[in-house]
Amino acid sequence: MLDYNQPIDRAITPTVSEAPQRKPEASFNVLELVSLLWRRKIAIASAALIGACLAVTVGKSLTPRYTATAQLYVDPRELQLVDRELTPRAQDVSGMSMVVESQARLITSNSVLLQVIQQAGLDKDPEFGGGDGRTLTSSLLGLIGLHVRAPSAAETKEVQLAALDALNKHITIRKTDKSFIVDIEVWSIDPAKAAMLANTLTNTYLTESRNSQALAARRATSELSGRLKELRERLRNAETALATYKAQNNFVGTQDSLISDQQLSSSNQRLSAARAATMDAQARLDQIEANKRTAADAGAIPEALQSPTIANLRAQYADARKKYAEQTAELGPRHPALRQTEKQVEDLKRTINEEIERFALSAKNDLTRARDYEASLNRALEVQKRQSVQLSQAAVRLRELEREADASRDVYQSFLKRSRETEEQETLNTSAARVIGEATVPQRRSFPPGMSLFAMIGFIFGALAAACWFVAAEHLFNGASAPEPGRRERTPAHDVMRPQPEAAAPSPALALVEKPLIARLQEADVIRTLAAILATGGGVDLTRVGWPTLRPGFPLTTLLNALRDMRAAMARRAGGKTMPVMALVGAGDTTGRSMTALNFALAAARDGSRVLMIDADHQAQTLSRKINRPGKSEPSKLGWLSIGNKTVREIKTVNGISVLPATESDAGRAAEAIRKAIAQARSAGGYDLVILDGPAMPFSTAGRKLLDGTDALVAVLPTSLDINDSMEDILSALGTAQRKLVGVVLDELTPATQARQRGKQYA
Repeated sequence: MLDYNQPIDRAITPTVSEAPQRKPEASFNVLELVSLLWRRKIAIASAALIGACLAVTVGKSLTPRYTATAQLYVDPRELQLVDRELTPRAQDVSGMSMVVESQARLITSNSVLLQVIQQAGLDKDPEFGGGDGRTLTSSLLGLIGLHVRAPSAAETKEVQLAALDALNKHITIRKTDKSFIVDIEVWSIDPAKAAMLANTLTNTYLTESRNSQALAARRATSELSGRLKELRERLRNAETALATYKAQNNFVGTQDSLISDQQLSSSNQRLSAARAATMDAQARLDQIEANKRTAADAGAIPEALQSPTIANLRAQYADARKKYAEQTAELGPRHPALRQTEKQVEDLKRTINEEIERFALSAKNDLTRARDYEASLNRALEVQKRQSVQLSQAAVRLRELEREADASRDVYQSFLKRSRETEEQETLNTSAARVIGEATVPQRRSFPPGMSLFAMIGFIFGALAAACWFVAAEHLFNGASAPEPGRRERTPAHDVMRPQPEAAAPSPALALVEKPLIARLQEADVIRTLAAILATGGGVDLTRVGWPTLRPGFPLTTLLNALRDMRAAMARRAGGKTMPVMALVGAGDTTGRSMTALNFALAAARDGSRVLMIDADHQAQTLSRKINRPGKSEPSKLGWLSIGNKTVREIKTVNGISVLPATESDAGRAAEAIRKAIAQARSAGGYDLVILDGPAMPFSTAGRKLLDGTDALVAVLPTSLDINDSMEDILSALGTAQRKLVGVVLDELTPATQARQRGKQYA
């Protein structure tokens, strides 16, 4: 039977004399392996028991170890006892994790471990590389009264370093993920010693942590105190220089401002008042002078109206005028009484004018006095301005001295306050680390594991070693001299194909043919429809011609993958040629070959390729008759491509496939017309792939020439026939063209006769 899991060897059929020279392959299959192991079961079981015993013996000889674990809680946030700490606290999660990891490393630092060695006396413990303090020689010398000299400092240091290295190997620090818990594991050959060392290590670490905090605070206090004396002296010098400069430059005043500034402000205010008084006196004098120059009453000024003397004189003057008017009407102009009254009127008028003159003189004196006062204030203000400018220039240096004194004072106060804080922090323990689980004496050893595990491991390894030995011995000494049982040599008729049936002599120039791909066309991959019943008005639908075709919308299956691989192999063989040509050939009924070719084209069109199908079987013309069958429900859509006859043109379908039917002519003309149609389509560039349905077997001369122009071949083998015989017939008919074979499609669909019977039953 043809084995499709092996490459198809297309060498020349060996002669009868060459056949016995083949050497059978030597290898084990599963049944032989199981049989061999079963035959050697007693020896394998014995080896397994021996391995178990050896493993238990090795386990018993190992020194036991006991591991004690202490749990430590390391909180990086610490306790908030004062407002400002010496070291900043971790704020984010990553920073806290780094702090915890750093503290875990500090647990195994040399300073902590050396204290543990000193407290536990590990430098004298033989387990950690030390001695017991009294050797046999020292004991014997002590009996006779001699004493061995004490070890030197270098020797003691060397012993401590050896104990330190050994203790490091006995300690394991484990940090639990996403927590602040640190596990401290210490192992020893003595369980009590392991627990003691774990607890001593945790207590020493906590003590060392507290001491380091106190030492840091003490060092900070010492540094700050050392600077306080210098800062105090600097502050005193700055304040002294400031006070001396103030005294030298007469910077005297209150807390808010200087006396000179206050005097300048007061003088400015008095000068403004004096200027206002001068203007008022000038206005009063101008008004009096204006009244005197005009014909108006000179007593019509505010001062005259407000003066009681003027008021009394004016009253008398009015009475005298009245009396004069009465006498003028009664007496003659020369009457003595009239003259006396007239004189009285004149005297009163002169008296009033004299009084008004006194008001004018008083206003002039007031104006003079106001001007003199204003001038004196102006002179004093100028002097104060000059003094203020001088003080302003001196104030530049004053402000500089004040800033220096303020800065020195602030620094001194800050250092003094911080020094007091750090001094108090020496006695505070802000660490939040604490022991949450003390180490207890372990009840079980941590190494080696239980003897049952040793026995199981030894049993398994012993059995495997024995089995491997027997298999290797059987393969090396016995397997190469005899053929495998259960495998038979294939006969040359099934294993080797002749390139040409008429060739009588072997041709050494022929090489091996590449193993073709195999696809299986099954009922699960297709759907069956009745011809023309489901046709619509959109054109010819190749899925409704009555043949089993690929299921529409069906997901990617093994068949589609295999057909895609065949097209890829054809593309590799074509070497980048545009529009490669593939031919499907088959033995037996041509309907299965044509149906397979149609499904091959549908699979390529589903992947987006523009496919041209050509019916190359000019005898059967199965595909052409299926497409151009009489009585179809709709006219075909014809294209521009023809095949040697104007009436035979390509048919456009709704499936993205164009079908070129066969022409009614002999084989030679039909093949020549197909070659011309392919060349015409390649030059036009309208298609990506050409699929030939045929030619039919046995191949004629024209059919062979047509196959020589293709890039790849696919064989269609119906499973209703003997596939090996069918394959042999196809290979024999192909001859040298068999090297183009890229795939084999096994047609496992129900034969057409049975399908028609089912259709009748369905009808």
